[in-house]
Amino acid sequence: MMRVLLVLGLAVLAGCGSSSSGGDAGGLRVVATTTQLADMARNLDPSADVTALLSANTDPHAYEVRPDDVKALADADFVLKSGGETDEWLDGALESAGVADDKVIDAGAAAGLEGDDPHWWQDPRRAVSAAAAIGQGLAVDPLRYVQRLQALDRDVQACIDAVPEEERLLVTSHDALGYYARRYGIRVVGTVIPSLSTSGQPSAGEVDALVQTIRETGVKTIFAESSVNAKVEQAIASEAGVKVGKELWADSLGPEGSDGATYIGSIEANTRALVEGFTGKPANCF
Repeated sequence: MMRVLLVLGLAVLAGCGSSSSGGDAGGLRVVATTTQLADMARNLDPSADVTALLSANTDPHAYEVRPDDVKALADADFVLKSGGETDEWLDGALESAGVADDKVIDAGAAAGLEGDDPHWWQDPRRAVSAAAAIGQGLAVDPLRYVQRLQALDRDVQACIDAVPEEERLLVTSHDALGYYARRYGIRVVGTVIPSLSTSGQPSAGEVDALVQTIRETGVKTIFAESSVNAKVEQAIASEAGVKVGKELWADSLGPEGSDGATYIGSIEANTRALVEGFTGKPANCF
């Protein structure tokens, strides 16, 4: 369920957040499960000391909680939860750390998870709702960052709208871009791993069927993801006679200095990669 209107009521909270720089006494200690949530928190409250349990290019579907994670959770003023299978390991860690429920901000619930798909951040409108909920929880005004997210959504839509509908054919490593595809009118033709998680493996029959589908539909590019080994994608592309596009930031943001180091940057980079892969031409986006 989208909660964009919440932003209007949050505007009155401007100036109520912590005022010290990150890590200083008085700054909120925020622990986020995912890289996307950590980046949102840093944008919403630059004075906060933000810790991301998942690091850049980490596959959240295969993550195991470490003792340092439990300590960070125990010391946190607030914990940001993404929801669904992406951080289903969090509940046990919260219990071990003795974290009270009122310290947990469920960004995924605010964004409106659909079914079992945890990848809500691929739709910037849902990121708006998540940012509003985080802002409310941290008692900071989210309006400026929300406006940037709304501008991102408009810019992505303009980029994708420039691609003919019949060319918007998507094949990715796993089913991580469903929210993005639904938002911007892209047809998901198939995935290398037929799952919402990267933990599975395709069977020989599934690979053969995907190759056939790629040939029949006219897919030009297979998109691998930054946090997975792309050998299977490369083999399928070779068999189907198509290319492998630039890696997408799907489950995780990229390292510092990469074009996916921030949430907004990751969506922009993915959009450029998709447009180039769909059309075979340079993308004039952003």
